[in-house]
Amino acid sequence: MTTEHGIRDWLASVEQAEPEEQWALVCFLAGRTVDLDADELDAALRRAQLLLAAGGDPRRPLELHGRAVTALADDIDTPAARARLRAGLDGLAPAAEGLAGATEALRLLRGDGDLAWQCFALALLAAELAGDD
Repeated sequence: MTTEHGIRDWLASVEQAEPEEQWALVCFLAGRTVDLDADELDAALRRAQLLLAAGGDPRRPLELHGRAVTALADDIDTPAARARLRAGLDGLAPAAEGLAGATEALRLLRGDGDLAWQCFALALLAAELAGDD
């Protein structure tokens, strides 16, 4: 997936998806170069999972502005990490060229750093939960 062609395939695969799903994938791809302390990330992910469990079914769909995602976003937030996410979003522009959904998602996320950070946290938590199966 590290090639531009592979990234474009991922972006194209969600062209018709719901906006939040597109945003999360775009932020997941853009966030591949965001350096987070592994121990701190693991602890933040565990806390987020506990919040999901405390709210009922931990396997229910994640909510972009739900308690677990918001707590994770807050726990891992640093100016340096946000800057890396922004650089990652900027770097996806060539791969998104000609893909209307991905281009619009990038435009929106590049213009709203808070939304992009929240979507990145959602993507990290979703990836963690998918890995538990």
